[in-house]
Amino acid sequence: MSARILNGNAIRDQIYAELEHQISSLGAAGIRPGLAAVLVGDNPASKLYVNSKIAACRKLGLESFFITPPAAISTEELLRIIKELNERGDVDGILVQMPLPPQIDSKKILEAVDPSKDVDGFHPVNVGKLVAGRPSLVACTPAGVMEILRRSEIPVEGANAVVVGRSDIVGKPMALLLLHANATVTICHSKTRDLPATVRRADIVVAAIGRPAMVTPDFIQPGAAVIDVGQNVVTSAAAAENIFRNFPEKLESFRAKGSVLVGDCHPDVVQTAGAFTPVPGGVGPLTIAMLMSNTVRAARLRRGAAATATGVPVHETASASRGAHAVPSGTQAAKS
Repeated sequence: MSARILNGNAIRDQIYAELEHQISSLGAAGIRPGLAAVLVGDNPASKLYVNSKIAACRKLGLESFFITPPAAISTEELLRIIKELNERGDVDGILVQMPLPPQIDSKKILEAVDPSKDVDGFHPVNVGKLVAGRPSLVACTPAGVMEILRRSEIPVEGANAVVVGRSDIVGKPMALLLLHANATVTICHSKTRDLPATVRRADIVVAAIGRPAMVTPDFIQPGAAVIDVGQNVVTSAAAAENIFRNFPEKLESFRAKGSVLVGDCHPDVVQTAGAFTPVPGGVGPLTIAMLMSNTVRAARLRRGAAATATGVPVHETASASRGAHAVPSGTQAAKS
């Protein structure tokens, strides 16, 4: 048996098509959502990632602002930049690319972002709203996973779901979104006893532990839906040979480039799972898509009456109206 491959690029394109309609409606009301990206220093990987976000803004017709303070900036200086962005009327969303240099208090910076512009969904106010089941701006990767499940028609309500990883960015909000969608959720981590047996009970597995190829086929119940959030770069020839021994095209790519991308799931999981997100091309494209969706949503929430005049309720975006960002009334959040 080989799993159905869940194509994140195709799902991203569906979301973009819906967002284009929303953005056009806002444009007719004189509103152009704007996203400010703050990249401190010259980290090549971070720069590449932020550039992809700016490119997505251009593709969709969103305004974008790229702020690049020097690596030596202090916490106080960066806080002043965040304050200015909070006060700007043309900025609807603010993202601060992580990691920040060691001299900066990252928590203080993230908490300084206006919650109404927190399109990464990291501010304690938005996290608290998610816990309470109130509509909010939700972390992009977990929101993207929910879109994959919904648009791939994978049943969540009543399913046993296991989230492997408990980070504030993915694991915890992921578990809450699944819970609000009426799944029975288990969160696993480095201290979980008999991890393979616990994961094997799941109908839905979300792997977000940050360890290359850690989740092997013996973790997976035959037919389970496996969502691989991990993106790990493998540079060891021995590791690549071990992980991709059944995938010669990947080994060829490694030998040509000297590195290869692998998720938190071993690629052999595809032979056991019923549905599987590839790495790359699975969850990754959805993270940026949901950032764009959050920016449009933030513009609607901030612009109030003007946004409502477009004919689309202010609390909805292309995806939020179907539960990716907002917790619908009557779901688990409102029940015992």
